[in-house]
Amino acid sequence: MAKRVVVGLSGGVDSSVAAYLLKEQGYDVIAVFMVNWHDKTGVLDADCPWDEDVVFAELVAKKIGIPFHVVDLSKPYKKRVIDYMFSEYEKGRTPNPDVLCNREIKFDEFLKAAAPFNADYVATGHYCKKEEEEIDGKMVYKLLAGDDPGKEQSYFLCQLSQKQLSNTLFPIGHLHKSEVRKIAKEQKLASADKKDSQGICFVGKVHLPDFLQQKLKSKEGNIFEIPADSPMYAKKTDQSEKELCTPLTYRISDGNFVGKHRGAHFFTIGQRKGLQVGGKVEPLFVIATDVDKNRIYVGQGQSHPGLFRSGLFILESDIHWVRPDLTMKIDEKRNYMVRIRYRQALEKATLHRTAEGMYLTFDKPQRGIAAGQFAAWYDNGELLGSGVIS
Repeated sequence: MAKRVVVGLSGGVDSSVAAYLLKEQGYDVIAVFMVNWHDKTGVLDADCPWDEDVVFAELVAKKIGIPFHVVDLSKPYKKRVIDYMFSEYEKGRTPNPDVLCNREIKFDEFLKAAAPFNADYVATGHYCKKEEEEIDGKMVYKLLAGDDPGKEQSYFLCQLSQKQLSNTLFPIGHLHKSEVRKIAKEQKLASADKKDSQGICFVGKVHLPDFLQQKLKSKEGNIFEIPADSPMYAKKTDQSEKELCTPLTYRISDGNFVGKHRGAHFFTIGQRKGLQVGGKVEPLFVIATDVDKNRIYVGQGQSHPGLFRSGLFILESDIHWVRPDLTMKIDEKRNYMVRIRYRQALEKATLHRTAEGMYLTFDKPQRGIAAGQFAAWYDNGELLGSGVIS
């Protein structure tokens, strides 16, 4: 009897081709479309809502010849992803809802929703790969980078567990996007020319301040510009690991008042849009926010020293190992390649685990390290673990 796979069919080309390939490989495939968000507040008109996506998904399922079902996971999605997102922004942090969506919804709530279909596996259209290896008598599941460097998506799965990986398939991880499009066109799938989704997972492309104002109120505050030649940026040779991994704090006296904003919680490190302060030689970028005092600190230009940091810290409670068998011991140090955001190039870093948490110091200073984002560490293309940046 053929193994049964439930595919999360989103209406996009990636999951469509994943479903087709599984059917061709002889699996008993069932397509399930997830409805996770109904409210269109703040969603840009140009972005396709889910009610259009479900039409594409059903057309693809019919073309492939597989059963099609719809499940509504909007309640757990709101509670476990959107509410968390609002809470993080309110604290002045920058969450990554796509990472949370995968951990909490696609590879948790969706697995529960797939249970009545008695599936052996679930599958998604992520550009990543999985390998299995028996180590010390126990099966270990490895999360590997996808073969297409332009679409590689393992970072979004950096919070998955061994249990979640054990019954998951990634049918397109070995393909490039161009190959996926080609297969979809050859098979005349409805999604062949459909644009990739953008913005927040299952919500779409949003105007963030409008979206956040569903729960977070506007509050006028001041913007201060910090000069690039400020003494606080003077290089120090005797900085401790803790100092390297702690973001700088700013005071009003460190800079000059340059304008007003609508709420510090609407901004993140490295942001340029929305500041609405003109008359500068170079564009202004956010280098720090203070939600308690409702202040934003900015600097001129892409190379402003306030945009760069040499390290970051992850609390012990926020450290997650995709490979728990490789968990570092207290006081142990290791060198890994690290990514602090999707599509960022991997960077060399030293990880040092302490009783309080993990210190990550980079060989080269990194731009736009933001609290609330995820840092993920890799070894030879395998994602080993991750954590929330403090």
